[in-house]
Amino acid sequence: MNTRGLLDQLLKSGQDLLQNKAGAHEKSGKSGQNGQGGLGDLLGKVGGSGLGGLLSGAGGGALAAGAMGLLMGNKGARKMGGKALTYGGLAALGVLAYKAYGNWQASQGVAQPVEPQTVDRVPPAQVEQHSEAILRALVAAAKADGHVDERERELIEGEFTRITGDNELQQWLHAELNKPLDPVDVARAAHTPEIAAEMYLASVMMVDEEHFMERAYLDELAKQLKLDPALKTELEQQVRQAQP
Repeated sequence: MNTRGLLDQLLKSGQDLLQNKAGAHEKSGKSGQNGQGGLGDLLGKVGGSGLGGLLSGAGGGALAAGAMGLLMGNKGARKMGGKALTYGGLAALGVLAYKAYGNWQASQGVAQPVEPQTVDRVPPAQVEQHSEAILRALVAAAKADGHVDERERELIEGEFTRITGDNELQQWLHAELNKPLDPVDVARAAHTPEIAAEMYLASVMMVDEEHFMERAYLDELAKQLKLDPALKTELEQQVRQAQP
């Protein structure tokens, strides 16, 4: 199962989504103030003239944007999550986790800090393990506000099927989308402290922290990942700093 390529496409596609949001917002004027317009309208028209039309006959990058858009849901009013995705793909997420980990170690006064083995610094054989865990976290975070119903799961799976021909990966994604949201289960994928940090970082990128259900999910996930409170704060700060 190759999750690395799919995850990299999804993370990079955030930039395309935001460019579309910016363009739509300029045309919609004040409509975005009510949570509509921009990305909200674009994603709210899946299967119609909005995102569905955009994806018709499009290439892999646009397909990834479609899948990410469906995962994000109608979150045009978010202040943090989607913007951080403009930072880049999988390697860039590793850079953010590395910086957060390094800052946290420094704040703890560690005499001889160990270099964090984030996804951008591990051998290729370990990248897949990191990628699978991060993708699991992204899918779970997408469900944190309860917006992914049966119809949307079908749409998301349809986009994933168009992106990848990997049957094993498609079956894995189907299982992840359809299982109940459980932070304990999600956290089991964190086989190293660095993976735990990356999973939380990706989750913060996906959610709207001002939404009660999503904020509660993040707090519980951090608890299950056994993140030090200071590291949790540093990871959130890195996402904020990655905003354009």
